[in-house]
Amino acid sequence: MDATERDLLAETLRKTMSAASGQALDTALADLGWAELLAEQPDITVPLTFRLLGETGAQAPLLNDVLLNTMGRPLGGTLPLPYTGGTWIVWERDDSAAGAALDTELPLRSVPAGAPVPLAAGRVALGWWLLGTGRAMLALARQHAVDRAQFGRPLASFQAVRHRLVETLVALDGAEATLVAATDDLGALLAKAAAGQAALTAARHCQQVLGGIGFTAEHDLHRHVRRAMVLDGLLGSARELTREAGALLRAGGSAPRLVHL
Repeated sequence: MDATERDLLAETLRKTMSAASGQALDTALADLGWAELLAEQPDITVPLTFRLLGETGAQAPLLNDVLLNTMGRPLGGTLPLPYTGGTWIVWERDDSAAGAALDTELPLRSVPAGAPVPLAAGRVALGWWLLGTGRAMLALARQHAVDRAQFGRPLASFQAVRHRLVETLVALDGAEATLVAATDDLGALLAKAAAGQAALTAARHCQQVLGGIGFTAEHDLHRHVRRAMVLDGLLGSARELTREAGALLRAGGSAPRLVHL
C-alpha cells in the first residue's frame, strides 16, 4: 500500500467512524474489507484503524479480531480479556450489552478468567487507540486555549496553559515512538504502558486547560477521559505494566540497550 492508498484508506475510515460506532461500525468496517486488510497488512491496518478510533471517539470490538487473527482463528467472535486488578472481561459485539460502569458506550461484561491471549498484538493495538484518544483531548484543549480569552488576553498566551499543552504533546509523541518501535513482547508491554500514561497525562492536563466546561456533558472531553481510563486498564494498566517491566529486568539481571528498546 503506497502513501496515496494509505491516505485514501485513512479518509474512508475517518468518515465511517464519524458516522457510526459500536455494532454499526463493526458491520461497516466488515463491508469495507476489515478482515482482508487485517490479514494482509496488519502493520498498516492496526495503527491506522485504532488511532482513528481514538481520534474520532468511536468504538468497535476490533480488539477481538486483532487477537483472533494473531491466533489464526476466524474473525467475528469474542475472547475473555484480562483487565486491571486481576479481573477479566469480554468485549461483546452486540450494542445491547453496552453499559460498562465507567464508559456506558462500551459493551463490556465481567467473566471468569479465560485462556491466555496473545498480549503483545493486543497491547500494541490498544496503545494506538490510547494515543488517538490522547491526541483528541489535546486538540480539544488547544482549540479552547486559542478561542478563549481570560483577563483580556487569549488563554493560550498564559505560560501555565502552554506548559500543560506542551507536556501533553511530549508525552504523546514519546508514546508514539515506543509504539512504532515495538517489535517483541517487551516492546509491546512498554509501548502500552507509555501510551496509557500519556493518555492519562493528556486527560489531566487538558481538563485543567478546559476548566469547568470540561466537566460538562455537553463537551466531548469527558467521553475521551472515560475511554482512556477504560482502555488503560485493558490487558494491563500503565502502573501494572511498569511494575511488570521492572520485574522482568530484575529477573534478567540487565536492561536492553536503549537502541534495542
